[in-house]
Amino acid sequence: MRKLSMDELNRVSVEKFNELDKIPLICVLDNIRSQHNIGSIFRTSDAFRIEELYLCGITATPPNREINKSALGATESVKWQYFEHTLQAIEKLRNEGYTIIAIEQAAGSIDLESYSHDPSARVALVFGNEVNGVSDEVMEEVDVCIEIPQFGTKHSFNVSVTAAIVMYQFFIKLKKKLL
Repeated sequence: MRKLSMDELNRVSVEKFNELDKIPLICVLDNIRSQHNIGSIFRTSDAFRIEELYLCGITATPPNREINKSALGATESVKWQYFEHTLQAIEKLRNEGYTIIAIEQAAGSIDLESYSHDPSARVALVFGNEVNGVSDEVMEEVDVCIEIPQFGTKHSFNVSVTAAIVMYQFFIKLKKKLL
């Protein structure tokens, strides 16, 4: 076994990436404080061809040296918008017909693996702050809450890990639209 060279990976240019279809998924970052987490989420969004990121509240925005350390250029390929308040982003998404899904541990949450939706539906995933999770005011506005089951001594994943797990699960279900 040998690792593939960069040439063998057949990566597309940023210009070509921008022309490609994206999966109909917007990720909303609700007051993410770590710029490294933000950069990692940009990088994962690029990998799974996410439609767009909504950066809200204290979530830092590009251009930003600390975000770039983990994004590795994905801030150039992934479309994003900034909203001063997460509820502004939620209102915009709701007006555009998106199903709003919080990724959070909450009463009535649905196990990620069990969750299914109409593949033609437009979906927005809300990821919360590293300490407080998705804000209470946003939780009041979501349509669904999904939870990743965990079986260890800790009660949560890092937000960038959570985003990667959930985006991958949605990518698997929606990739037929792309490939």
